[in-house]
Order: sequence, then structure tokens, then C-alpha cells
Amino acid sequence: MERLDLGTAWSQYCRHPHVRQRLLEYLGGRTLADATCFYVTSGAPTMAEGFHPLPVAELWNLLDCHQEAARSLWDRESLLVHLDIEHVHFDRPWTSFLESDRCHEMQRPLIGTINQILGAHGIAPLHLLTGRGHHFVWKVQRRTAAFDRLALLSRPPPSLARLYAEPQQPLGEPVAPELGAAFAGLGRVMEHLGHRLLCACAADTPVPLQLTAVEAGPVAGEREIVSIDISEYGDPLHTRMIRLPFSAYLKAYRLRPAVPNAGESKLPLMVTVPLQGIDEDQGLRLMRDLDGAAELARSVDVTIPDASEGMISLLDEYQASPLAEFHRGYDALDESARPSLSDLPPCAQRLLDHPNDLLLKPAGIQHLVRVLLALGWHPRHITELVSSTYRQDHGWVRDIHFHEAECRAEFYTRLFAGLFATGRDDLVDFNCRSAQEKRYCETDPCGRSLDPLRDSLLARRTHGRLARRPLNGLFL
Repeated sequence: MERLDLGTAWSQYCRHPHVRQRLLEYLGGRTLADATCFYVTSGAPTMAEGFHPLPVAELWNLLDCHQEAARSLWDRESLLVHLDIEHVHFDRPWTSFLESDRCHEMQRPLIGTINQILGAHGIAPLHLLTGRGHHFVWKVQRRTAAFDRLALLSRPPPSLARLYAEPQQPLGEPVAPELGAAFAGLGRVMEHLGHRLLCACAADTPVPLQLTAVEAGPVAGEREIVSIDISEYGDPLHTRMIRLPFSAYLKAYRLRPAVPNAGESKLPLMVTVPLQGIDEDQGLRLMRDLDGAAELARSVDVTIPDASEGMISLLDEYQASPLAEFHRGYDALDESARPSLSDLPPCAQRLLDHPNDLLLKPAGIQHLVRVLLALGWHPRHITELVSSTYRQDHGWVRDIHFHEAECRAEFYTRLFAGLFATGRDDLVDFNCRSAQEKRYCETDPCGRSLDPLRDSLLARRTHGRLARRPLNGLFL
């Protein structure tokens, strides 16, 4: 493992007894030996390093190497729930750190609404402040009513169920079937929570508010969004990790070489801190102050809170929602043949011809889903098309581009089709100009406007004719 040189002060911080105590709390134990997480890791996989989960006993070595530290979302005793909110700038990713106050200010209406919605359901999450946004974390105990109901909501795709049955690294254990099913059900509930947040807050954020990191057209020349990032529910449970409180946040540090005229003072080493007993302004200061963060670690508790009872209320709300009705329709695919691809406009065909990396980006999948819905495709048929494209050889690197083809295809197709079907997406950016601004369309006019497709799709929703063949001249 490469050792980064973050300085003597960082070495001393990592060995601070209260910092280490907080790390153990978040791992679910009093010692490394009784932690409930399955592994630790230095963060999200990269093209250079791949996905390398480490035994929990390696945590202190990880810190000694001055690496970031994360724990598995996969847990022995509970189903962990994680909601990630962050600012994303597609052209200048360092903006989140150089303009930290502005980027957190634009998230504040959303953060207040999250606390209100979760609080109304009796859920009091652990709230962490990161370099680009916020993490909310809570858990559902296994062998509870909430866990059992989540496990009945959905089932992992067959290919994912087979993967779960295999021994997973680093301990050689499979993912329990009921845990995999509960995680699949949780993904649908988190979609519903995302819908509620979009409805409540989209008008209050000065940049587009998106579910996952969907590229948007420029606002005042800038391509940036606030992301309600629930993308982890589109991957296998055992492949996802969540950042440890009081651990290093190195995204800004790693961006230093790419940023014009940005020294260490502008892109400092940061740590993730809990907003417990302090406000956000204090948190923004302490995450850049190692001594202050270590002092905060003396007085807080970062044990992941149990919200098993509160999740029953959130489940009740989800199951009575329009999204749940859409999900039931998604699951009830008839046996009709998949429609032809002959009517695809060039921009959608380009996504299928060059899926690496166009069909890896959420906005690319969203564009394809919109086009195919307008052509009368059932969302499950779209899932099959995207999944089959992922299974073809397009130079994919396993565990870097995606972890499991069918799981990813189902999540994103269902997400974007559900946004449209429930009225959360009115296709305001489904046009040729927006496709060009997002760089999913070649600049030369192709002679095939997206306007008739958009009008047809809106008419299909109005008249309840989604996923059906064109009837009575409705299509185009």
C-alpha cells in the first residue's frame, strides 16, 4: 500500500486515542476484533488500484499509510442506510473546495428538509459533514419488522443473487440472501425519499437538484448540480463502502496538481466530522483543523443509530406512493416481444454504439430511457437492453466501470422511468440543445428533432399509454 506523506501532524492526529475510539464506534465495536462491518478500505476503487477490501484488523495500518478510510456498507448485524448529498461541478471539480461556503449554502434548504422528513418518521440519523456535502447514516436491525418488510419489497436480479451466493473478499463469506433482498427493497424506499426531496426542494436550489450525478446544462456558464446521490443502491451491497467520521478526506488534496494557482491553503487536507453539538459553520472550520477535530472527538458519539421503528413509518409512506405503484408495474412485465431499435434517433444510437463511457454516465442512461419510453418500450425491456450492452465487450474494467451489469441497468432504468412516470420529470431538458450542452449529441444537425418524441412521451403519460404500442396516431 502506497504511503502518502501528509506530515507529522496527521500522524499524530491518527494516533489520538479519542479519534481511534470514534473510528471503532463507527465500525460497530469496541475493538477491531468485534467490529460488525465486514471490511475496511482506502476508499472508492480507482483504475490504478482497483477494488481492494481489507480485513478490519488492517485499519490502523491504513491510517499509518496516511490513506482515506471507509467501512463496508455490508454489516453483520444490521442493514445500514446511507444518504449522500454533495455538490458536483462537471467541468471544475475543485470548485466544491475553493468555494466551500457557497457550495454548502446552496445545500442548506435540502439539508433542513431531510431532517424534517426523517424526523417526522422518527428517524434521527448520524449526520456527517464532508468536503462536498453531507452524509446521513442509520441502521435497521435484522430480525425486526422493518427488515422483514424491506426484504419482501424486491428481489435482487438473478445474476446478482448468484453473485451474492459466492464467497466475497476479504473473508470468503457470501452475502446472506435475506440481507441482499432487504438491500434491494431499501433501494426502492430511498428512491421514494429522493422523490420527496426533489418535490420539496428543487425550486429552492440555485443549481439543478438531481437524483444521482446527472449532468445538467450550464447555469450562468457553469455545469454544476446538487446531487441526492443514491447510486450505491445500484451496486451489490458488498461492493459499497461509507467514509469513516474523523478520517481523512483527500479529494481536495488529490486535486491540487490540476488546479490553477491553488496552493495548500486553498485546498487543505480535510477530515469528515459529525455535526453533533456543533452547527455547520463550526463543522466547516473544524474539518480543516486537526487539533480542533481531535478535541471534538473527545465529546461525541458516532455509533450508527438504530431507526428500525422509524423505517416502518417510512415504509408505510412509500408503499402508498405513486412510485410504489410504478414499481409494481415495473415488476409485472408481460411476455410481449421487445420492440425494435429501428426508430432510434442518432443521439440515442450513439449511446449504444459507444457505451464506454457514454452509457456509464447517469445522464446518458436517462436520455436513452426517455427515447425508448417515447417509442413505447416497457422499462423492463429497457433494463434488458442496457444490461445486454453492459455484458458485451466494450473494454469494461470489472469493479471500476461497474460491479454487476443487471443490477446497475435495473437501478438506473427504474430510477429514470419512475421519475417520469410519477410526474417528477417533465422533460424540460429533453431536447436537442440540452443534449448538445450535456455533450451527448454531436454538434452537426442530424435532421431528427427530439421535440416530437418529447411531445409523444408527455401525451403517453397524460393518457396512460406508457409501455404500449402507438395507438390512434398518439405516437408522433
